[in-house]
Amino acid sequence: MAVSAVRCVTRFSLTRTGNVRSILSISYRGSRAMTTPLRQRMLEDLQRHNYATGTQRAYIDQIARLARHFGTSPEHLTRQQLDEFQEELIRQGVGESRLKQTVAALRFLYTKTLGRDWEIQSASFPKRPKRLPVVLTLKEVAWLLAAAYPAKLRMLFTTMYGCGLRISEVARLEIRDIDSQRMTIHIRQGKRRKDRYVPLGRSLLTQLRDYWREERPAEFLFPGNQANHSIQVGTVRHAFRRAKEVAGIDKPCATHCLRHSYATHCLEAGMELRTIQQVLGHTSVETTAIYTHVTGRTTRAGDTFPDLLADDR
Repeated sequence: MAVSAVRCVTRFSLTRTGNVRSILSISYRGSRAMTTPLRQRMLEDLQRHNYATGTQRAYIDQIARLARHFGTSPEHLTRQQLDEFQEELIRQGVGESRLKQTVAALRFLYTKTLGRDWEIQSASFPKRPKRLPVVLTLKEVAWLLAAAYPAKLRMLFTTMYGCGLRISEVARLEIRDIDSQRMTIHIRQGKRRKDRYVPLGRSLLTQLRDYWREERPAEFLFPGNQANHSIQVGTVRHAFRRAKEVAGIDKPCATHCLRHSYATHCLEAGMELRTIQQVLGHTSVETTAIYTHVTGRTTRAGDTFPDLLADDR
């Protein structure tokens, strides 16, 4: 059966360290599993350019969609067909962020892997008003953390909020990343594969110590079903939705609102905007500046880290 005549589904499997083991395993209905040489080359190029595992997976997925849409290998497509593919995605109602990701994947494949001198622009997308991030109040954060279950997920959400972490960052934390002497947490290979240190509040450290004595995690701070694997982000998202419902919080928010809330509460407590930028790992201070539109009040500006989990707050 010809490859172009069948529908393919991309399966991904990751090792414990997050590296791709078989990210390009393509299974075809009615035929045995195989891997396309082009996607293998693209994966090797992505790894050579030090792209994060999640980005590799996303780019390969978009190229697989492109191949399925035209029923042929992407290397046989014309420049005009790439524009047609974008227009079809818009007709299907894909979001702007998804379209940008698709264009980035196309640019990488055709300029880096195939070496073509093509200028691939993003198709015009109807402009949407910029929305401010959803932020929880201090009381709502307390309600949410109290409603979280079991204790491991409650501690995970507490750490997310107490340090302003992304879901992928908190899920991969290891015991060795907690430095009680320097009062910092080492974030390894965060967004854009950058390391950084974030402040560790004394209240959070106390809670982490209690959690460790109770749960005794060996390697990962928040292990999954197997002790030598980190918790799955899907498990975290499900637990967040459940805790939000139990807490009676009606705001339309997901796990990332804990990070938004952290940044806003730090700003309200008087932390310098550039200090918050460094803690969050933002490349540009303009990204962090959006929180100035969320908060309605601030105290004096400074670089002192507020203990957001202190009992007297």
